[in-house]
Amino acid sequence: MLAHGALLRKNFFSADQLAAIVKDFRIAGLPPEEVAMMSFAQKVTTQANQVSEHDIEELREHGLSDEEILYVVLACAARNFFSKTLDATGANPDEAYLELEPELLKVLTLGRPFPQLGLLTTQNIDFGNSNGITL
Repeated sequence: MLAHGALLRKNFFSADQLAAIVKDFRIAGLPPEEVAMMSFAQKVTTQANQVSEHDIEELREHGLSDEEILYVVLACAARNFFSKTLDATGANPDEAYLELEPELLKVLTLGRPFPQLGLLTTQNIDFGNSNGITL
């Protein structure tokens, strides 16, 4: 979420707007089609096995094509894969993210905590053999 949040902050939203979206996108002043898309993305992320034709139809009613709905599913799946990979390997965010407003950095940092100030370094991970992976 941190990388996407930094991009959204730089190009589209104020820090307060982005923090409101992260806290509860349903009441953050987004257009209805974006709220529907984010609700769907959340369901794909947390309950993919429960996505139904009703969910798809709701997005169609908001003007999304089947191709766009597929893009939402694929983006969610790719983001979930990448996030879990980064967490499992202990990767830390780039130091550039320290330039974000402190409150925004706090709401965008989900999951495991990241080291503070100057400790955002690479690390070696040993997967039980002599070949460690350097991130």
